[in-house]
Amino acid sequence: MRRLLLVLAGVGLIAGAAGSLALRAQMGTDSPKPKGYITYAAEPQVVKAVKASVVELHFHVREGFHVNSHTPKSELLIPTAITLQPATGVKASPLVYPAGTEYSFAFEPKEKLDVYTGTFTIKIPVVAAAGEHTIDATLRYQACDSAACYPPKTLPLQVLFTAK
Repeated sequence: MRRLLLVLAGVGLIAGAAGSLALRAQMGTDSPKPKGYITYAAEPQVVKAVKASVVELHFHVREGFHVNSHTPKSELLIPTAITLQPATGVKASPLVYPAGTEYSFAFEPKEKLDVYTGTFTIKIPVVAAAGEHTIDATLRYQACDSAACYPPKTLPLQVLFTAK
């Protein structure tokens, strides 16, 4: 009988813990931390072979966050920047970053930051030989919310396009 009571007590503890975890998940207090603040999906594109063309990279910043633009207004802030690896048959020119949006915190309204929020597009001017191409790259950025900035992250990218 004592063994039965111990087993039932153990089952009750497990059920209680599971219920507690479910309740915390519903309340959002036990949600996993994000692995990244920006998403990128490689979108196959077609450009003209052996002619100046542009490949566009589309990014989305998670809601509630912003990232520093390519030209933040403070030297202390880490700019959003892409590093391209050389690719056979592709000559890339300097990237074209979008203008940022001015942003200020409620506790420091006079200080304006230059940031990206929502979606933004970075353009890569290329001249490529005919065929399919993949450029490996990395996006380095620093994300912030209204309370803090987080350590910089690096997002690996694959830029896919066909030159015809």
